[in-house]
Amino acid sequence: MIRTTSLQPTVHEDESKSTLGFWIYLMTDCIIFATLFAVYAVMQNNTFGGPGGSDIFDIPFVLIETLLLLTSSYTMGLVLLALHRRDLSQIKIWLGLTFMLGAAFLGMELYEFRHLIHEGHTWQQSGFLSAYFTLVGTHGLHILVGLLWIAVLLAIILRRGLSASVRKRLLLLSLFWHFLDIIWIFIFTIVYLAGVL
Repeated sequence: MIRTTSLQPTVHEDESKSTLGFWIYLMTDCIIFATLFAVYAVMQNNTFGGPGGSDIFDIPFVLIETLLLLTSSYTMGLVLLALHRRDLSQIKIWLGLTFMLGAAFLGMELYEFRHLIHEGHTWQQSGFLSAYFTLVGTHGLHILVGLLWIAVLLAIILRRGLSASVRKRLLLLSLFWHFLDIIWIFIFTIVYLAGVL
């Protein structure tokens, strides 16, 4: 009799492969953002006679955005602590709060873009603004993906509870969300703070 079970991957091997695949995805995202930061560094002084960062950036506004996102990183950490305790009600509360903080951050970012465009500072005006909108907009798009991921996981948790696959997805979501917070710290420092100094 031929035994085929040894040829089939175990659940642990499948989880290891998906976790490795997610880390590879995060590394490709690192490359994308490193490229966008490099482009921004080259283009930041190419204002084509238009405004520079010190003319258009509102640091108190961006600081509030930053505090919202960093607080959402904290609440995502509380999700993981609740996950470790298998406290379903706390997971739902902290995940919902993370979603609200992330949505508030994204809303402020969209408001900032709308305000700049209304003032006539579009991505077409200069190399600086093109690089700015591309870098910050790419981060915002990632935040949107994270919010959709949170919403889907919340819906799954409300329907099915806390299965092993949901626990794994929460861990991967946490990695993704903390990665976005780290990228934002670089954006806040390199784009906004350095832009007004």
